[in-house]
Amino acid sequence: NHSQVSRVPVAIKVLDVNDNAPEFASEHEAFLCENGKPGQVIQIVSAVDKDDPKNGHYFLYSLLPEMVNNPNFTIKKNEGK
Repeated sequence: NHSQVSRVPVAIKVLDVNDNAPEFASEHEAFLCENGKPGQVIQIVSAVDKDDPKNGHYFLYSLLPEMVNNPNFTIKKNEGK
């Protein structure tokens, strides 16, 4: 009976689209020898996210603001590896 049908707009707000926080792919413990060379790779890190990505996950790594100008540490993007 069409006289008993009603319609009402409903808005749905999604509060949590990221159920799993990103995490390192494995635990890391880095060691540096005293005769290390400038520019030498100390550690390669990678992260994973258990949420299902539509276009793949992208992670951005950066130093803390107080470390940005420290010449002893840098972060370089390792594309294609």
